[in-house]
Amino acid sequence: MMKQVRRFGPSLFLLTLTAIFSPGLAAAHGNVSMEEDICVRRIGGNMVHFSAYQPQIEPKAQYCTDIPDVGDTFLVVDLVDPSLRNLPVGVKIIRGVNENEQDETKTVAYWKPASHPDGVVRGEANLDKGLYKLIITAEGLSPSSYLLRVQQVDYSKLGRAALGPLALLLVLGIVGYELSKSSRVRGWFASRRRS
Repeated sequence: MMKQVRRFGPSLFLLTLTAIFSPGLAAAHGNVSMEEDICVRRIGGNMVHFSAYQPQIEPKAQYCTDIPDVGDTFLVVDLVDPSLRNLPVGVKIIRGVNENEQDETKTVAYWKPASHPDGVVRGEANLDKGLYKLIITAEGLSPSSYLLRVQQVDYSKLGRAALGPLALLLVLGIVGYELSKSSRVRGWFASRRRS
């Protein structure tokens, strides 16, 4: 019995580690502190948080820079720092990432600068497949921007999704290797070859 425990110990340890850490790999950006949140940017020294919603696709899902489908998208910028709530804050969305921000033909949506005492800048845009740049401006402060990817392949998510099956294959490979070293399994294979 102890031989079997020693033989499968590393495999069971690896399987346990995989089971413990796999749920954390799929955690959404909501499980991190505000400073580490990928949806937070700074305008001047003030923090803003961006969220996108597509209730026609998933009613309660919140997205940041990767928007899963085309169509009507609700865009929300939370003015985290209270000092921004008294300043005129505006939002502009342009198609493409390296485009001239002044080119009006590339502008998809524009919300004129206004003060937002409730701390929320809201708007809606109809987004097609592709890349967009969302630019947030506040009077007297340097602007901030987000790169939006609409219905694009997110390779980081694909990599995280592949981790589980790859870990399972690794564990099965280790178990198979350990079993192949077993005298019982060798004897069984030898008896099958003789017959």
